[in-house]
Amino acid sequence: MPEMLAAGLATPGLFWLCGISALAGLIYGFAGFGAALIFMPLATIFIAPSLAVGAFSLSALSSVFTVVPGALRAADLKAAGTMLAAAVLAVFPGVWVLNHSSGAVLQWAVSGVVIATLIALIAGLRYTRAPGPRTWLSVGTGVGFLGGATGLNGPVVVLFQLGGQDEAARSRANTILVLTFSSLAFLPVMALQGAVPPGAVSLGLLLLIPYAIGTTLGRMLFTPGRAGLYRVTAYVIIAAAAILGLPIEF
Repeated sequence: MPEMLAAGLATPGLFWLCGISALAGLIYGFAGFGAALIFMPLATIFIAPSLAVGAFSLSALSSVFTVVPGALRAADLKAAGTMLAAAVLAVFPGVWVLNHSSGAVLQWAVSGVVIATLIALIAGLRYTRAPGPRTWLSVGTGVGFLGGATGLNGPVVVLFQLGGQDEAARSRANTILVLTFSSLAFLPVMALQGAVPPGAVSLGLLLLIPYAIGTTLGRMLFTPGRAGLYRVTAYVIIAAAAILGLPIEF
């Protein structure tokens, strides 16, 4: 354990990574989405994408205790469960892509996906047909594959939930359940494929604390009547993270 802790403490930019993790948790607890959209583009400034994915997966464990209990009471469990099952299966090919792509390509992909998601969210895309199991399976597959490949499991389910007719509390709850538990699948799937980066576990354990603090504060700030405020706040921070995370030398 001391050796593991030492490895985590030696991570480049650890102070900044802790701050990024706390900010990601704050937005996640408040909005129900946005943690990976903030963490991945900023974390990959300091560490490799595969290490960021592995560490973020473990740090997401804190969400099980901070925001999941409330989400379970408000969510559509049939929809969330169907999306989650498909997501976990789709993580396997996604992680394979992660392991066979260069860091620079993945950094561009991360920022590109974040920016595209933000544009779609601001554009206010909506659908009117009531979704069913086939739609939920498709959404879950997109969540898992994109999450495994880039660490960004949020865009597909966020667009799906915010584009529907669910009230803010249910939309947030569904999103929290799908994102929390699909995030937790990243590290085990990486382990099964023999691709856990050195230091991922120790760094993830270190980031548990700031992430938990952030999600707890965010949960306390959320009220259904602030739906518009929490979306705008998340949009601004996500936009800044996407721009800062671009692999461009100035």
